[in-house]
Amino acid sequence: MIIPFEQLDTNTLQNLLEEYASREGTEYGEREIELTEKVADLRRQLQTGEVVIWFDPGEETVNLVLAQDLPADV
Repeated sequence: MIIPFEQLDTNTLQNLLEEYASREGTEYGEREIELTEKVADLRRQLQTGEVVIWFDPGEETVNLVLAQDLPADV
């Protein structure tokens, strides 16, 4: 289920973005990217629709996923 980011409390969204951006395995490339820069990039991707917030009710988990990776019937 897609959760519209606009419906989340500002602090909840910030915490979600920070938690996602600081996960193990999110470091790519040759230079270190600051958490604030990662969060800003994720926020931009949410605003453009490139990334969505996905809630899996079966597993009761929330994740950020590429919109293009979602099934067409979502």
